[in-house]
Amino acid sequence: MHIGSHYKIKEFLLWTRKNIYLLLAIAFISTFLYEMMGWRWLGIPWVPVALIGTAAAFIVGFRNNATYDRMWEARKIWGGIVNSSRIWGIMVKDYVRHDHQETEDELHRSLIYRHMAWLTALRFQLRQPKSWENIQRKSYNREYAKLYKVPEWEGDLEEELKAFLANTDKQYVLDKKNRATQIIALQSKQLKALNRSGELETLRYVELEKVLHDFYIFQGQSERIKNVPYPRQFASINLYFIRLLVYLLPFGMLNEFASIGPHWVWLTVPFSVIVGWVFTSLEQVGESTENPFEGGPNDIPMASLSRTIEIDLRDMLDETNLPEPVQPINNILM
Repeated sequence: MHIGSHYKIKEFLLWTRKNIYLLLAIAFISTFLYEMMGWRWLGIPWVPVALIGTAAAFIVGFRNNATYDRMWEARKIWGGIVNSSRIWGIMVKDYVRHDHQETEDELHRSLIYRHMAWLTALRFQLRQPKSWENIQRKSYNREYAKLYKVPEWEGDLEEELKAFLANTDKQYVLDKKNRATQIIALQSKQLKALNRSGELETLRYVELEKVLHDFYIFQGQSERIKNVPYPRQFASINLYFIRLLVYLLPFGMLNEFASIGPHWVWLTVPFSVIVGWVFTSLEQVGESTENPFEGGPNDIPMASLSRTIEIDLRDMLDETNLPEPVQPINNILM
């Protein structure tokens, strides 16, 4: 997630420069052939180009709205995880009781630390690449990714789980396919044991299980966004319409500028590049927003949110050696 006021124009131009080079080449070649080689037949009426531009504007607007909705839904899901995590911490501390204070503290610590293990496993799962995601598939995204770090790609899940799980639980979880799911199952198993031993009243046991239910809901919602891409048919027509428009733009402008006077036709080059860059940039931004867990600079900052939750929960346990918040790198917070 970019936390600055805006992307710098230099960053944006570098990020979109391959499109600019392509647009410049198309505009220059068409204008050169029209003016210097006398290929006047290259000039086409502006009306069909304008109609294609209108259709492209509609489809690119629809696509960008839809991809923004995917990103915003993901942010709301993780906002719910933050709130429910705090609820989990305070309920564990107030509901789970034992005659011996040290044992009670250890029970609180076990349930809260296991929740932090769930957060860790979930964010690692959500960062696993998919074939349709753009961060690795598109060269301009791979290039920009060098400016920041993705903690889930830099770290090791097994190593991070050591801080939150006992060795037996850690090995059990690592042997499973969906590790986040099994961590919540372990939470439920311990709650059941506490209820049977009388350390957790039945009504409070049910309330804590409801919070685990909420965590499963949040996990499922995140997995739905992660595992279901923006519909490929809409992504395809968006790409094709934009490409068709920018290829036709200079041919539609040739006669318009040539009618002004001698040599004015060369204005086709800058103006078709500018108009084409607007459309290709809109398409590129939408493409880079559609997968909010892929590791891009506009992603949901799961590592930062997880660290915020960890700080809050450890504070509830009265720990003093709290970790520092995740810091942004080049205004990118992950």
